[in-house]
Amino acid sequence: MLIVNPFATATSPAGRDALVHTLGAHFDLDVELTTHRGHAFELAARAAAEGFDAVVVHGGDGSVNEATNGLLDPPGTSDPSTARPALGVIPGGSANVFARTLGVDPDPLLATQQIIDLLDAGHTRRIGLGHTDDRWFLFNAGMGIDAVVVHAMEDKRHAGKAATPARYLWTTVSSFLRHAGSAATFDVEIPGHDRITGARFGFVSNTSPWTYLGPREIRTNPSTGFDTGLGVFVSTSTGVLRNLPLATRLLAQADPKAGHLYREDDVDEVRFVAETPIDVQMDGDYIGAFRDIRFRHRHDALTVIAPADAR
Repeated sequence: MLIVNPFATATSPAGRDALVHTLGAHFDLDVELTTHRGHAFELAARAAAEGFDAVVVHGGDGSVNEATNGLLDPPGTSDPSTARPALGVIPGGSANVFARTLGVDPDPLLATQQIIDLLDAGHTRRIGLGHTDDRWFLFNAGMGIDAVVVHAMEDKRHAGKAATPARYLWTTVSSFLRHAGSAATFDVEIPGHDRITGARFGFVSNTSPWTYLGPREIRTNPSTGFDTGLGVFVSTSTGVLRNLPLATRLLAQADPKAGHLYREDDVDEVRFVAETPIDVQMDGDYIGAFRDIRFRHRHDALTVIAPADAR
């Protein structure tokens, strides 16, 4: 099954027709276009129920996240031994974080040929996923300023503005300045570790890199990958002067270090607890404001069509 989000940033009717022609020449192909939020979930769930061999998503990270959650049962009831279609991605969004981290070519036509070659060779791999109680995530979740930025970008996209790297950068900087004096904080609990209090923002990553500034990779937890547990990156300050050196190190791809920064790699569980609801994003989608949210990791949760050396 090829699931296409026709409203994604980098998709077009001509491009879609080329992908359909190329894939259809090699495989028995069912093409589905999404029409509403959550439709990729519904289509992928049908593909799993009907025993499709593979589901390929041509869209952005939001569509890929939906399809993943459709392919798998909810985390609390999922059985890793149950056969599921393999997931492939043809980039079609503005960021395409998951595809880039998997090692998928950024050009949709080249990515299509890459997927054909991998399937012809029978090459797939299993990767771990992060999850809350009821939802899987592929590469990252965040509470605080990161989710504020995602929320603001969604508002801009709904207003008809393109999600360009420059707009993301400006929205991040302006959101940081606007919320630097906010009193909202949360605590971080990791089993076997001391409780972290007064956190201002935090990321939980399933791989690295999970964010990009244009072509530049930004690695908050460099040793985190699809074959490890979760990476945790928590800051107890939103002060601009305190975070500028940290931002410089991240942009320079140096090991992230700062006195107000807490980092932990390869954890199986982390919990964020706040007195008042704070914004949360997952795989670049705003999912609401929470007072208490727990993230866990599941090894070998998903079969993907990707190069063997992907993180």
